[in-house]
Amino acid sequence: MTQWTVKDLSLLAGVSVQTLHYYDRIDLLKPSLRMQNGYRVYSEKDLSQLQKIIALKFFGFELSKIRVLLSDTVNALEYFGAQTQFLEEKAKLYTTASQTLKGIIAEAENDTSIPWQSIIKLIEVYRMTLELEETWAAKVFTPKELEQYAHFQTSLKSKFTPKDKAVFTENWLALVNEVKANLACDPTSDFGLTLSKKIMDLVGGLYGKEHANLRHSIWENGFKKGNMEGDRALAPEVLSWMDKAIDNYYRVRIYALLEQIEVEATPALAQSWKDLMTEMFGDSEELKQAVYAAGADQNDPRIGPKAKAWLQQFLKR
Repeated sequence: MTQWTVKDLSLLAGVSVQTLHYYDRIDLLKPSLRMQNGYRVYSEKDLSQLQKIIALKFFGFELSKIRVLLSDTVNALEYFGAQTQFLEEKAKLYTTASQTLKGIIAEAENDTSIPWQSIIKLIEVYRMTLELEETWAAKVFTPKELEQYAHFQTSLKSKFTPKDKAVFTENWLALVNEVKANLACDPTSDFGLTLSKKIMDLVGGLYGKEHANLRHSIWENGFKKGNMEGDRALAPEVLSWMDKAIDNYYRVRIYALLEQIEVEATPALAQSWKDLMTEMFGDSEELKQAVYAAGADQNDPRIGPKAKAWLQQFLKR
């Protein structure tokens, strides 16, 4: 049986001696034999194990995950499937970074100076996106939304001071406590309308219309699906009450506008409708289409025939 010293194995596999020593220390790849003088001796089985490690590292697996994969107690194919998606999302991020750099180059063609501020901002957003991939955000957002959320978080640093953050948190907790104190109240009542307006004014003021789709995803895929971590999470009874109140808040506003459109579809009402959709969903056309389709449904008795016909114009065929 062939055996190798650590130096020989290093040359054979193209891995540094320091790396092999490190793998030994963390119990990822221990030599089959250690001589009395302390020299490590590796077997063909050890080489095979090292080759697996190298392959898994090539596919982006972390060493802690590689240790799990090399055991006989897991289904490696399940991990491979998850890693495939991870690598595809990484590829999209690199493509985005490349396209951004091309844009910077194009803008600077007539100017020999390098736009360092733009480049620094790009790197900051990229790093933020990588950090978010390890948090609740990865479970809540699509890859495109995750990048948008990174831009949003980066922009907050310049316009949202620590004091502003503390005030927002204080106001949010006050509203949550107000909900807790009034769980017995009907969320679709006038009180529910008033409180839900306070909630949406506060949250909407943070995200604005530009990032309304992120706010929507956080609520639908984060809070309602139990993907928020630690103190971000809401008690089930509070979540349920708020969800019903907010849903009613927007339904009341939608029906009120459609009732006016039933009388006369003026340009001002059309703009009010557009503003409401943007407030609810930002630039997400998919989410808006769901509202248009529901409103144009002939089975909703609260929407008149003229308003239904008016909504038809927004539906994509």
